[in-house]
Amino acid sequence: MNRCTLDKLQLDCFGEIEKITATDDLRRRFLDLGMVNKTKIMPIFKSPTGDSRAYEVRGSIIALRKEDANKIIVNYK
Repeated sequence: MNRCTLDKLQLDCFGEIEKITATDDLRRRFLDLGMVNKTKIMPIFKSPTGDSRAYEVRGSIIALRKEDANKIIVNYK
């Protein structure tokens, strides 16, 4: 398996959350959104500016800024 931060995961490529490196409020937000270890996540849309992306997580679509997504480490094939 390969490893990268969520902001570098290619569109329409599934990843599995391995670790969240964020702290405090941002970490709590990720956990509240269901982003825990072993959760499957897939980037499905990238904004024209490239700063934010939409991700499918547990049947929901959420948007994250690049600076937040780089605090999530994922495994992918």
